[in-house]
Amino acid sequence: MKSDFEDYVIDAKLHIETTGRDDRYSDPHIYPYEATTYTVLDRLIGSGLIGDSDCLLDYGCGKGRVPIYLSHRTGCRSIGIEYIDVFYKKALCNLSSYRKYYPDHPCDIRLIEASAASYAVPDEVTRIFFFNPFSVEILTAVMKCLLQSCYDHQRNVLLFFYYPQDAYMAHLTGLDELSFYDEIDCTDLFTEQDSRNRIMIFEVTGQAL
Repeated sequence: MKSDFEDYVIDAKLHIETTGRDDRYSDPHIYPYEATTYTVLDRLIGSGLIGDSDCLLDYGCGKGRVPIYLSHRTGCRSIGIEYIDVFYKKALCNLSSYRKYYPDHPCDIRLIEASAASYAVPDEVTRIFFFNPFSVEILTAVMKCLLQSCYDHQRNVLLFFYYPQDAYMAHLTGLDELSFYDEIDCTDLFTEQDSRNRIMIFEVTGQAL
């Protein structure tokens, strides 16, 4: 696919290695590693919803593509959370390589090895990205941590769900503290027609603040 080639090209420009799929460490709650394509991330960047004043949190950051690229392109601070040790160590290597070749890029990128379900969301986080990293059971725990953070530190928070599962959407639309904000259509970026190729955006509403 064209997007596969583009992913390799951009990885090479950033001096990182994030392509491919890896399901060796998956189970019913932790889903296989597969990085979001750069074309989708570019579509998100083009929305203007992430800027240099934001702090992005990426759940299930894998080998680090999303936190590195979005910080590189938008200047945002970013935090990547990864539970699988093998992927976390690869993400650290990628970040080290990126910084070696872009020493002057004003980026604040942090990678943390942690369980998403118990991770306390920092009060600086204003944007959160998900690409189906885990089951809806873990998502439920994650949302409790996020909403607690928003109760404690009031701020505008947008959540980006790429290629969302039906179970995710059912859970999210049932939360009074969230409201649907917008969607970014990405179906034209792929040869296969799949209505799930979109980014669904939710906002933490005043009911949680």
